[in-house]
Amino acid sequence: MSDVWIAGAGMTRFGKREETLQDLMAEAALAALRAASVEAPEAIVVAAMNPEEFVGEGNFATHFATHLGFAYVPALRVETATSSGAAALFTGFAAIAAGLRRSVLVVGGEKMTHLSTPRVSELISRSIDPHERSYGATMPALAGLVTRTLMAGHGVSLREISQVSVKNHAHGALNPFAHFQSRVTLEEVLESRVVADPLRLFHCCPISDGAAAVVLTAEGTGIRIAGIGQGADYLAVRYRDNLTSFRATQAAAEAAYRMAGFGPERVDVAEVHDAFAPFELIALEDLGLVPSGKAAPVTMSGETALDGRLPVNPSGGLKARGHALAATGLAQVAELVWQLTGSATGRQVEARVGLAHSIGGLATNNWVTLLERAA
Repeated sequence: MSDVWIAGAGMTRFGKREETLQDLMAEAALAALRAASVEAPEAIVVAAMNPEEFVGEGNFATHFATHLGFAYVPALRVETATSSGAAALFTGFAAIAAGLRRSVLVVGGEKMTHLSTPRVSELISRSIDPHERSYGATMPALAGLVTRTLMAGHGVSLREISQVSVKNHAHGALNPFAHFQSRVTLEEVLESRVVADPLRLFHCCPISDGAAAVVLTAEGTGIRIAGIGQGADYLAVRYRDNLTSFRATQAAAEAAYRMAGFGPERVDVAEVHDAFAPFELIALEDLGLVPSGKAAPVTMSGETALDGRLPVNPSGGLKARGHALAATGLAQVAELVWQLTGSATGRQVEARVGLAHSIGGLATNNWVTLLERAA
């Protein structure tokens, strides 16, 4: 298997954007190509969770390639719900690792803010088991169930969960690409309106528009994809063995660490999927970054802040940077590229190994990617 390197990364600011989805993705893609000094890739992998219903466009990979001026470049679309960006990265990685391509542009994006919140929630919730959905399950409702179980069974307090939001907003305030660039207090998080008990508004990521892209290459650059892994679980939550630990994350992490030849002890910075604040705490333990039962106290002590032992979500995470669905997995990787190359102005940490963790659906199709800076 050949090594796969990242030659360039680009992204748009996340938030409420007036541009079309194609234009947002073109902005990110062209930035990545410029950073990589690549005029035209050999292939394009596109991630979009549901452009047919979000923006009314099908055959989207070809549509985007033509829009970008690469009608003759082979393009395909990848979808694994909210982890589609990470899945697209894997697809491009596999093509280069197998020797089929020498350069691949991977780009993901979503545009949703022009729709009503109930409509967006309905479309996202289609990634939930249909039977559970028929009883009124939505993504926030199931996340609330997970959170209540975490609090009751593991003694995690809402105050500790809320600190995740406080930290990630503080990081987002330093990120010019973030949807939210303002800090929040612990009291503001705890006093925000209830969305799905016990989750409140400031525990939940926003609906965002945006795009992100990376250029993968077989030629050695400064950043290597050291490991990448996928994990899966039942679509139906009622069949799960455990609500407060995600099997799909654990399996993805195990695969990524095995490929990389090292474990979590080498990770210096992490971008994890905090669509809901308690998911960051669950991820830290599932990924092996902190011992079981220690994620909450580690967060409260400041160890996961920018100046802490293990900075987590220096971009602001999904909570503050925003969650443009299929763009998110690639936005995480772009942030890590900038961190590892010393380009994360205003939020820079010292790191040689970075980890990206992306959740698809309610933790049914998860990914872990490890990036390493060349010596």
